[in-house]
Amino acid sequence: MSDHRAHPRTALITGASAGIGEEYARQLAERGYSLVLVARSADRLTALATDLADRYGVRVQPLPADLTADADLAAVEERLRAAGDTADAPVDLLVNNAGQGHGGTFATQPVEAVDSTIALNIRALTRLARAVLPPQIERAERLRSAGRLRPIGVINVASVAGLLPSSPGGAVYAASKSYVLSFTDTLAVETAGSGVRVTAVVPGYVRTDMTRYVQEMGLPDVAFVPRERVVADSLRAWAAGRARVVPGPQYKAVNALLHALPSGLFNTVAKRIGR
Repeated sequence: MSDHRAHPRTALITGASAGIGEEYARQLAERGYSLVLVARSADRLTALATDLADRYGVRVQPLPADLTADADLAAVEERLRAAGDTADAPVDLLVNNAGQGHGGTFATQPVEAVDSTIALNIRALTRLARAVLPPQIERAERLRSAGRLRPIGVINVASVAGLLPSSPGGAVYAASKSYVLSFTDTLAVETAGSGVRVTAVVPGYVRTDMTRYVQEMGLPDVAFVPRERVVADSLRAWAAGRARVVPGPQYKAVNALLHALPSGLFNTVAKRIGR
């Protein structure tokens, strides 16, 4: 029996009950991954788990958790540390997708909103990566020594907002995503040669619950990238060992423009738009 059949690949996805996280679950189930689905809504997770298990014949474990709560975060960390010596299969792929953003100028944002954004977008993402990487690095070395290579690692979901020199009306969200990019780039360097792959996906606008307010502004369709494209491009980039991927030609162009545009000029334009 092959290693894949004896030890099915397992992915743990945060923010899995809707939007991009749900799409990761669907595409990974289609690829034959066993899944651990993490989100706050137990009902939505259970319904999705049942659907994916029935449709693709894979094992799906719902793991309801609020990653801003210490006890829930610790429970997910414990699951990620599984190294195959327990009933839980080791996690081949962690998708750090859970995130939130609150609009409004920083001085008017509720302190609670600021704290929860930092707790979810930065603290939880960092802690989960820290939990999963040591067993992944050790396991990758064992598999490589045995001549059994398979993709192992982490995908961190960032945002084009993290590339912007400034983001009036979204200071904490954009800064948190800038952290995700820097953090992921460094992890990719630190794990190079270990057999573990770490990738940041940098999506622009996607039609999800979190961007509903933007959709209601009447932005043209070209401003949005289908979630299917975001997930497919990021899984392909991760499997190829790329540290970053920007899905969608329109946002690849934005990325190139941001590299060419002086930050001072961008900030001047941003101020005028904000006014």
